[in-house]
Amino acid sequence: MAALLLSLKGIALTFGGTPLITGADLTVAPGERLCLVGRNGSGKSTLLKIAAGLVLPDDGERFAHPEAVIRYLPQDADLTGFATTLDYVAAGLKPTDERYQAEIALAEVGLTGNEEPLRLSGGEARRAALARVLAPRPDVLLLDEPTNHLDLPAIEWLEKTLSASRAAIVVISHDRRFLETLSRSVVWLDRGVTRRMERGFGEFEGWRDRLIEEEETERHKLDRKIVREDQWMHGGISARRKRNVRRVAELGKLRAEVKARRHHVGEVRLEAADAEVSGKLVAEAHRIAKSFGGRPVVADLSLRVMRGDRLAIVGPNGAGKTTLLNLLTGAIPPDSGTIRLGTNLVTVYLDQRRDDLDPEMTLSDALTGGRSDQVVINGKARHVASYMKDFLFLAEQARSPIRVLSGGERGRLVLARALAKPSNLLILDEPTNDLDLETLDLLQELLTDYAGTVLLVSHDRDFLDRVATSVLAPDGDGRWIEYAGGYTDMLAQRGGEAPRKVESRGAGKGDAAKAAGADKPAASGGAGPSAGVPGVPAAGRKLSFKEKHALETLPARIAAFEAEAARLAEKLARADLYTADPGGFAAATAELARVQAELAAAEDQWLELEAKREGLA
Repeated sequence: MAALLLSLKGIALTFGGTPLITGADLTVAPGERLCLVGRNGSGKSTLLKIAAGLVLPDDGERFAHPEAVIRYLPQDADLTGFATTLDYVAAGLKPTDERYQAEIALAEVGLTGNEEPLRLSGGEARRAALARVLAPRPDVLLLDEPTNHLDLPAIEWLEKTLSASRAAIVVISHDRRFLETLSRSVVWLDRGVTRRMERGFGEFEGWRDRLIEEEETERHKLDRKIVREDQWMHGGISARRKRNVRRVAELGKLRAEVKARRHHVGEVRLEAADAEVSGKLVAEAHRIAKSFGGRPVVADLSLRVMRGDRLAIVGPNGAGKTTLLNLLTGAIPPDSGTIRLGTNLVTVYLDQRRDDLDPEMTLSDALTGGRSDQVVINGKARHVASYMKDFLFLAEQARSPIRVLSGGERGRLVLARALAKPSNLLILDEPTNDLDLETLDLLQELLTDYAGTVLLVSHDRDFLDRVATSVLAPDGDGRWIEYAGGYTDMLAQRGGEAPRKVESRGAGKGDAAKAAGADKPAASGGAGPSAGVPGVPAAGRKLSFKEKHALETLPARIAAFEAEAARLAEKLARADLYTADPGGFAAATAELARVQAELAAAEDQWLELEAKREGLA
């Protein structure tokens, strides 16, 4: 097949008189791994639809190799009109494919093919959509937010599946860890124009910031040039000679260039409205238990949440994460055990489903409750247009209905509503869905500086690592274990094993099916149960001989490394060493770097083994 599978050149598209895309290029060669990034509303999803041939641009060229099989995964798949998930997946096969390929793809994502589309949870519908695009073994995969509604085991399975795939991949995602794992190149869509970096996503933000800084420098130079030319036109030189027509024309061109330039979009400014300080104790659970249909969701859990904690609850869909949130906040009672809530709690709940957003309501009414044009933040009244600007909404959007917003814009609106309410306890159920990377960064900073307490459910591993002070994860049969640190710390303490759905040994398949609603909150629904995406076998329940030996010998090695590092540092501290013996100075510097690296590795290994030993004990 030709070296080029898909190409977009000079793509332009205007919506409602406003240019959305003005000069976008995209090339996809066999085996490439591209991530398409940009702010919410920048046109990423639209550009992916143009690449898929679903939207026609106003200008530009699209080329797709005639023999290339291209499959597109939308943010929200439409399964209407199909009797079963098998019918839906089979409809995406090539004419030369066999129906059994759809059955295999469904089995890989944990579905039988007999499910009725209208009865699927969000996570199940997402897995069916993934099966549809993977089944025909395409040459090009165009994926728009593929991790939305997926739990952690499903995300990790998808990472491995896509990494092993021979298809070229273009992906839009807000999941940093997912992008870092998969991408080899980055296409940045910014103010209607694309720019490409031939490195993975891990280096994107530094590259983007350098480009923005260079652009600001050029803009400043242009502004100063305009000032100089303006001074020339109105200065004394005009009294001595006729105006230079060429310079006047150039000044006009400069002003037109500034006027036409689309400046870099500003940053979201997040500020949470503070309530009075809560009591030191926020919630205390003592041996609580909760079951649904004979299946234990929580069993014998004792837990204390203190003011200032950022407790993250992780696990597969259906494990009971949202049930735990409801138990810890007193929304539902436990079957046994006691829940004690702290004093002076003011709670704000951020719902992952955003069901309370009336699509016909305007942005202004959604933020003010329709009572005025003012929003009160920390006792200070602000005009709603000013507050909207903090979340990158334009003043003219104030009277726009919510139904015209993109998924990312709705996410920002939900954040704006939640943060405007006074609180000292934030309950966040999948807050990262549809948010762009810049907004995620600022949300992380806000939660880190938040004076109150945060209870968080999320499948975003990078977000968990940056925010959580402890992680609560399932361990089967309704047991939950709290681990200090973020998601990566939890994995280290579990010996690298991620939390996975484990069927209760005391419940049969019928009981498990009845318990499918266990992860639905009292006021708003969860993403639904996972149906068995292939997982990793449970780790051993005791230390191996090699691990025991390492645990016993590592302290002595660490002490030896520390002593050697101290000796070398003392040697390098001599003021005359470099001038008297440059070669010796260089050798000592290199040796110190090696010793410090080995010391750090030994300490990390000891910490992981000690955490595993404590967990097993």
